Amino acid sequence: MGEAAEQLKALSTYFPHELESNRIQLDELYAVLSAVRDGDSSVAEAIAHLSRSPRWVWTAVDPESKLLLSVQVGERTRVMAHAALHQLTQLLAPGCMPLFLSDGCRRYLTAIVTHFGHWVQPPQRQPRGPATKPRWTPLPELLYSQVVKTMRQRWLVAVKHRVVYGTQATVAQFLAACGWQINTAFVERLNLSLRQGTKARHNRR
Repeated sequence: MGEAAEQLKALSTYFPHELESNRIQLDELYAVLSAVRDGDSSVAEAIAHLSRSPRWVWTAVDPESKLLLSVQVGERTRVMAHAALHQLTQLLAPGCMPLFLSDGCRRYLTAIVTHFGHWVQPPQRQPRGPATKPRWTPLPELLYSQVVKTMRQRWLVAVKHRVVYGTQATVAQFLAACGWQINTAFVERLNLSLRQGTKARHNRR
């Protein structure tokens, strides 16, 4: 898994810069343990075991052009989420503000706001006293939605669409141009291809 991701990462460096992207899908891929495949371990237990594994692959895809914009390999941490967003922002044109779509991983939230935010000076609440400190806040035009899936006994039982930044109407209008709804299908399809094209790893304690 790591070797395949490193090859993709090297390939992504040849992509042109100053891209104009309207929508970007984000996702993380992990190696499935043999215990899960054999039914000896649940998916939740596997994710807990792999949460600090260096075998996570972070990917970002433009669903319209199908360009693979970012590939990062490492742990499932906030640092890696920041690395993925940083690599992504290096390819986008100045001022480009795409709609971000991801799963429910909370690590994306901080990374997106860090790269697509600005300092704001809050109003002075009292005429006297110390001046209020500026705060880093998301840009007003930032749009970010999540596809939150609930798994039970390795089966998908519920899917919720959550608008984190922006409004439901704005996000829907942004996607209507392509006839889409909130989803991460394209990046998930890419990650499935990565997983199927990589030999299964047999991890045993």
